[in-house]
Amino acid sequence: MGIEIERKFLVKSDGWRKLGCAVRYAQGYLCSDRNRTVRVRTVGDKGFLTVKGRGSGIAHPEYEYEIPYNEARTMLDELAEKPVIDKTRTKIPFAGFVWEVDEFFGDNSGLIMAEVELSSPDEPFERPPFLGREVTGDKRFYNAHMRKMPFKLWKDTIPEFREQHYLVTVSLHLAVSVQC
Repeated sequence: MGIEIERKFLVKSDGWRKLGCAVRYAQGYLCSDRNRTVRVRTVGDKGFLTVKGRGSGIAHPEYEYEIPYNEARTMLDELAEKPVIDKTRTKIPFAGFVWEVDEFFGDNSGLIMAEVELSSPDEPFERPPFLGREVTGDKRFYNAHMRKMPFKLWKDTIPEFREQHYLVTVSLHLAVSVQC
């Protein structure tokens, strides 16, 4: 059985942008309820099918399989619950871990989160300087929840956004270029 152990954080600065290359993700849900999610996604030119179960704490059972891109695209277009999550993911090595920074678009525009996968729930790690507040366990920040209740509907309830400490604009995103 595959187990995913991850911690999620808000991102508070642009310090991560030049540290990796962004890859476009389209992510949809074929099933999303309290006990399980079945997700299909495209990552660049690859497709994946992922089944996640309900876990305890920050550990959850997870099984992921690569599938043909065209089949993943068809599932997103014809079978996935709408809307589909649109984001880029930038993988950044830092202090022995790979941090994944997700920048969301569409109805979730303005939200940027970072996550790290651990080998155990209590594994120590060093926080990169661009990390803000931890949001692990806050269901609002799960992609399956954001599909149903997009960030634009509740971002004003988050102090970091209400106070406008860090909002990303499309012009800022387009102005930064990273050679990959």
